[in-house]
Amino acid sequence: MFAPATDMDVFSGNPIPISELLADVTLDGERSMVSQIYALLWDLISTIRIKPGQMLSEKEVAEALQASKTPVREAMIRLEEAGLVEIIPKSGTYVTPIRIDRYLESCFVRLQLEIGAVRKAATRNHDFQHLVQLKTILQKQEDALAAKSYDAFFRLDEALHQAFFEMAGVPGVWNVLRKSQSDVYRIRHLKKGHNIRRGPEVVEQHKEIVKAIRDGDPDEAEAALIRHIGSLNTEIDALSSRPELLDYIEKLNAAEKQTRAARRAVKRED
Repeated sequence: MFAPATDMDVFSGNPIPISELLADVTLDGERSMVSQIYALLWDLISTIRIKPGQMLSEKEVAEALQASKTPVREAMIRLEEAGLVEIIPKSGTYVTPIRIDRYLESCFVRLQLEIGAVRKAATRNHDFQHLVQLKTILQKQEDALAAKSYDAFFRLDEALHQAFFEMAGVPGVWNVLRKSQSDVYRIRHLKKGHNIRRGPEVVEQHKEIVKAIRDGDPDEAEAALIRHIGSLNTEIDALSSRPELLDYIEKLNAAEKQTRAARRAVKRED
């Protein structure tokens, strides 16, 4: 896999060539090529290493990964379904802009689905195996925070929320939810780049959710989750209080608009 994104990667002015981003990646011949390529590109786009408006060349990706174009093309189609790219016939595949309205809609969807998951998980507090899993993830997340390993902390955060759905007996809902969260992940990484980190607070909130699940208290599990994720109004207020973040998103999207205008000009000339 490639190295974790740094703040310099995220906030650098010029896009990093795809060939450079994928230079050290080796695909596993025993696993699905499409799934691996999709996961790689999803991660690069979600962490803003591939920027809004940047072109994704099937040929360049295939050559960098020493793969055929067919699995790359299928991975691109999946990315379009997830809202991360737009495939324009006779032009190419381009990363979509970050949209605040889509971000807020995704936050709403996540909150509603995850409330259902933690409430259901709390009714299954006899499931010792999943309770041990939650405790283990929490401990690893505390260790990652102490080591200032923020990428590991993020992955464990994802693992814990996924575990809520698994304990609720609806693991497939997590996969559906994750596909709708493209702008949530991108803005989340931009927040990290602007040093909007709440590590210790997040761990304590996670502990409260897990305790409520372990105690078999659906109402408290829901309340703890809302305190953790926040309501839609809370998220709007949080964004409004960070004008530098909104300004940077505008700059990213302005670059995407310039790229789109240039593409249209080229098509008119053709």
